[in-house]
Amino acid sequence: MADTADRIVVFGDVIDDVIATPSGSIRSDTDTPARIERRAGGSAANMATWLAEVGGVVDFVGRVGVMDLERHSRLLSDAGVRPMLAGDHMLPTGTIVIIVEGDRRSMLTERGANAALDPEAVSNSILNGARVLHFTGYSLFGRRNGAGFRKLIKRARARGVQVSVDPGSAGFIDDFGPKAFLKAIAGASMLFPNLDEGIALTGIEDPIRIVVELVKSFPVVALTLGTAGVIVAGPGQAPVFIEANGVAALDPTGAGDAFCAGFLRAWIDTSDAQESARAGAQLAARAVESIGGRPTIA
Repeated sequence: MADTADRIVVFGDVIDDVIATPSGSIRSDTDTPARIERRAGGSAANMATWLAEVGGVVDFVGRVGVMDLERHSRLLSDAGVRPMLAGDHMLPTGTIVIIVEGDRRSMLTERGANAALDPEAVSNSILNGARVLHFTGYSLFGRRNGAGFRKLIKRARARGVQVSVDPGSAGFIDDFGPKAFLKAIAGASMLFPNLDEGIALTGIEDPIRIVVELVKSFPVVALTLGTAGVIVAGPGQAPVFIEANGVAALDPTGAGDAFCAGFLRAWIDTSDAQESARAGAQLAARAVESIGGRPTIA
């Protein structure tokens, strides 16, 4: 594969999102009026589209049900991402039902074909010449161990590729085991947990202390705090608080993915953690102003 300066490889989940926004409190055993949207999603795929939105050169490696291969490839391509999708003949495309209540979400998840996505799908030829490899914790969950991901990180780092990880889900971290998760992503360059994920990974509740603990293992840590902002620490830097961009949130889906995209795009240009966190916060603010986890394509 020809090298492209500033190219980022994103590996991970593709999802069909069903987003339900109730008109009020959900009533048991009867109907509750709601707005229901169907959108393409998946944390890694969302991040790839936001990255392309801000001018990133993106290769995306993922897996969907074979009947959806053409549709999802087209959607990624239309968003400016180069799709490298495999079609699964046995498993359907993953699906998440997202219930949005203000700035809170509940998610019911079927991983589908994502569960069969192998880290070996990111070949050495894909890694060669890339600047960053990004994946989410969703790709680890449901697996017996993280050996394949440790090998992937080693292959990337051996080629001079930095590795960034978005842990993805505090609940799944608890299921997988925090120590096992940290072992699986050892060697990553950057970690982007939200507060719940930071607590799950460290057992610490104070945000500053979470970052201080995690930066011992990862050179760059950005702990997102939703509408409160982000705490970031880079190489040789103490944790710094960055305010969020105040906007009227319509749907928080995809905000974390947009943050990662904005951060990485700026990081490639500046290698400055604080400047990158500000760029991430700006893009996250754009994400919450519309329904769904991806940028709107005109």
